[in-house]
Amino acid sequence: MKKYEVVGIGNAIVDVFAQADESFLELMGIEKGIMQLVERERGELLYAAMRDRVQAPGGSVANTLAGLGNLGLKTAFIGRVHDDALGRFYARSMDEQGTDFVNPPVPGGELPTSRSMIFVSPDGERSMNTYLGISSELGPEDVAPEVASDAAILFLEGYLYDKPKGKQAFERAAKLCQQAGGRAGIALSDPFCADRHRSDFRRMVKELDYVIGNQHEWESLYQCGLDDALAQAAQEARLVVCTRSGEEVILLRGDERAVVPVRRVVPVDATGAGDQFAAGFIYGMATGQSLEIAGRMGCVAAAEVISHFGARPETELKRLFRAEGLI
Repeated sequence: MKKYEVVGIGNAIVDVFAQADESFLELMGIEKGIMQLVERERGELLYAAMRDRVQAPGGSVANTLAGLGNLGLKTAFIGRVHDDALGRFYARSMDEQGTDFVNPPVPGGELPTSRSMIFVSPDGERSMNTYLGISSELGPEDVAPEVASDAAILFLEGYLYDKPKGKQAFERAAKLCQQAGGRAGIALSDPFCADRHRSDFRRMVKELDYVIGNQHEWESLYQCGLDDALAQAAQEARLVVCTRSGEEVILLRGDERAVVPVRRVVPVDATGAGDQFAAGFIYGMATGQSLEIAGRMGCVAAAEVISHFGARPETELKRLFRAEGLI
């Protein structure tokens, strides 16, 4: 038995929300409805300009862990925050929500805690301005052997490959997990990420136990159409998961293939759909479900999170699974 059923490693980002009308967005030069990276000075300017701020721990893998915690699994998160107000908030919030935040906030002259300033306009559109800060400095020294080797399942975030230290942290964590008998996998994160790190990701597809990506990410990784990309992936990977938004989920393991149709719904807020699909799927994998059931669990979790604002589930996911006859 492992101490943790799932350990995640990724960017620790505080989501900071505030209401903003069109004139404020125009005044601040914020492009409406998109996510853009900002430098430290602009990040601090936008943060200071926010009124009636609401804060929540965020980041792709951390959102997935929140979903797994909702489902009752024991989880831990390997991430990096500064010993500042936002960093202490992030660590405390993760612990309070049931995920062990295993790395204490870093004191001293390091970069500030990462944050995403999210301005919500009256029509519900979100304009996201993300300052990566200290989370992008996550390195192998942040991966404790006693944590990575005590994970039944390890979940990695592809974005961290954008920094050499992040790449080293990934590979150390995956090696420790697999050597101790655990399973390690990755989310491809986005098509541009797959394009930037194609050779590394192609190698990891062969070495890891599962890989999750959407249609565009798989096509980018193999530089061809989806059918050919998945045919190549099935030859190289132990378990392939491909989501096609609003259509289906394709799961491949050796000669085994499952296709799960997606029930189309009009999203209130699509933020977190991929993160919660991963939570549902990994829960199915952790509890020994078939490929089809694990895929259906992922779809149910994704449908829940897009039915409201925010990237984390608000309903007990097990209750939804029971309603669908999945458990």
